[in-house]
Amino acid sequence: MKILSGRELAGFIKERQAHQVASLEKKPKLLILRDNNDPVIQKYVNLKKAYAKDLGIITEDFYTNSIEEIATRIKKANEDKNVNGIIIQLPLIHQKDTETLCNLISPTKDVDGLGEHAAYDSATATAINWLLTGFDINLNNQKIAIVGRGKLVGAPLYRIFKSSNLNVNLFHRGSDLTKLKQYDIIITATGVPGLIVDSMVKPGASIVDAGTASENGVLKGDIDAKVRERNDLNAITPTLGGVGPLTISCLFDHVIESAIRSQQ
Repeated sequence: MKILSGRELAGFIKERQAHQVASLEKKPKLLILRDNNDPVIQKYVNLKKAYAKDLGIITEDFYTNSIEEIATRIKKANEDKNVNGIIIQLPLIHQKDTETLCNLISPTKDVDGLGEHAAYDSATATAINWLLTGFDINLNNQKIAIVGRGKLVGAPLYRIFKSSNLNVNLFHRGSDLTKLKQYDIIITATGVPGLIVDSMVKPGASIVDAGTASENGVLKGDIDAKVRERNDLNAITPTLGGVGPLTISCLFDHVIESAIRSQQ
């Protein structure tokens, strides 16, 4: 069984990115905005800051409980030539404001790809595509299920796969998840711990768990632990280090692209 470790692939990508950044006249800059100071959120932010530091990219991490202040910061950063990327660290405590804030970000600086007119595809959705390709998981002539239709993963990944004429179906709240047993590849991103249980997965399936939730400060995925105990699967992401490292790599690919464009 293949273990789909994003860390392995991210290392190669990072080397290429470091050379790109070194060739630029001015260091790229990423602005991170958030209203959530949960330890899990802080961990994700710290991972991005550490990755950026290794590449020589400047990061600014701005935390506030004021949505109005985040909106003001976005508008200023849109006009600031020194800022190449702007992201909203999700989830926000004020979740209802997520779409409005993402759509405020200038399309060319929307490096997470979450705004309606973003110049980039979703970083997480792209990372999943990279992960499957990097480990030679065949997508052609396979039945693919995406569980969760959120704007961060499910919806954009569905569009990416559909545009490649792949056989993909989208499952959402209220869908009959027992039908997942008919699918060769299952990609899940709901944030509901243990949602996908053993009886829903057929032998030989490949699974990408992009769901994250925090329970008492511990990160949990969508895949139940009993599924991970099986030895008859084709491939599965590890509990940690699957999609996440590649999402960060993709995010900084977009930051570097934005910086290159601004310096031409």
